[in-house]
Amino acid sequence: MTPIRSLCTAAFMICLSGQVFADAASHAANAETFLKLAHADKLTAPIYAQVDQLFAQRFAQAQAPESKKAQLETYQAKAKASLDKAVGWDKLKPDMVKLYTSSFSEQELKDLIAFYQSPLGKKVQETMPRVTAESAQMAQGKLETAVPEVNKLLADMTKELAPAAAKGDGKAAAPATKKP
Repeated sequence: MTPIRSLCTAAFMICLSGQVFADAASHAANAETFLKLAHADKLTAPIYAQVDQLFAQRFAQAQAPESKKAQLETYQAKAKASLDKAVGWDKLKPDMVKLYTSSFSEQELKDLIAFYQSPLGKKVQETMPRVTAESAQMAQGKLETAVPEVNKLLADMTKELAPAAAKGDGKAAAPATKKP
């Protein structure tokens, strides 16, 4: 390859890699915009609430006097700091951006952004938590009717398998006989 041709090829590759980096940066920026619109930074809020509740319940179980409430709040703050180190948004965001850029093309992210900014997208965001919770309650209610039958089937299977387990699945060696 001639030096000029090598130089042109190298220049082309540099320009191409610059475009790839620009595209990757744009793709990541769109993922971040979508995550912001989707309130992904609030994803772990239920965990924080559960930990606060756990400490409050333990405080109540200990029958701690109200004068010790400052200690409860101190421990809750320490627990929050611990959670921040593990699942704070600054810890999750880079992985979430990678997840979304590997799962959705840049155009798909742009389409999602457009949808989430639309009136219907905003309504979906407002109503989906309630709809999801109500759906889960409906399924749970219907599931409760199957629980007794499933438990009976589990007990029946356990009962059926118990003799086989005692025999070693029917592969037990024949008992040794004594010679007279």
